[in-house]
Amino acid sequence: MTERPIKRSLTLRGHRTSVSLENPFWRAFCDIAASQGKTINGCAAEIDAARGDIGLASAIRLFVLEHVQAQARDQS
Repeated sequence: MTERPIKRSLTLRGHRTSVSLENPFWRAFCDIAASQGKTINGCAAEIDAARGDIGLASAIRLFVLEHVQAQARDQS
């Protein structure tokens, strides 16, 4: 089953923006930020600063994927 992305509001360095993410990615992003002791906005600002030419939503998805892959490597 494919979920439609939902628009979410963020504040990056004092500027409002939004990203469209599917619920599983958003929940994972929130969980990762919390586990790192960061706010959603703070974590998103770090991703934004390092994302290069890709969109913010794609960068967040890749951040989540990289985190999940790193956990899988650590468990094996």
